[in-house]
Amino acid sequence: MRRILITNAKGGCGKSTLATNLASAYASKGYRTALFDYDEQLSSLRWLRQREKTNHPPIHGINASHNPAQNVTRSWLLRVPDNTERAIIDTPAGLKVADLLQQLQAVDDILVPVLPSPIDIQTTADFIRDLLLIGKVRERGIRLGIVANRVRINTLSFRALERFLKSLDIPVIARLRDTQNYTRAAEQGCGIQEIKSSSNKADILQWDALTDWIEAEATFQEQQKHA
Repeated sequence: MRRILITNAKGGCGKSTLATNLASAYASKGYRTALFDYDEQLSSLRWLRQREKTNHPPIHGINASHNPAQNVTRSWLLRVPDNTERAIIDTPAGLKVADLLQQLQAVDDILVPVLPSPIDIQTTADFIRDLLLIGKVRERGIRLGIVANRVRINTLSFRALERFLKSLDIPVIARLRDTQNYTRAAEQGCGIQEIKSSSNKADILQWDALTDWIEAEATFQEQQKHA
């Protein structure tokens, strides 16, 4: 099972949008997928309940936001089906350092969504510094990628975001448009790739680039195991 953590200390940057659409992208590609929701707002699980009313490929949901009952262990609460191939982990805003370190256990990839605004860029810069210096993600062998969210190309804020990311030597995996397609997908309990519309073709290309980045490393690791 490959575990992908969606995280940023800044609220409102699109973590749940990224988590739900990534989970649906994998499910639609035939991967057995699980979706963990650590946020007390449970946005991802509400989306998943809506999805269960559709004919889209199933996703196994886990409410990880609350402590288990007295006779239930935490590991039992967080269990997934044995054949799960991809686990997407949606986290709350404002994670404390101790919670962040716990989230990094057994994680393969980290995706950090960021909005192209000055306050989001600064907050994300501080958070990435914590990931690198305190979380030591590079020493752990965890890959870190940025997803630019609600992007409007050719704006001053977007160019500032690009300069910021380049200075960190961290790749921008995808640039997600500011489009109502994501709102439509959330309402329908599906991913943007699953909307039957010609208006989402450009968006699908970005999601293909995102999953390709994750799967390139997964393929490499499998080859190393059998070398």
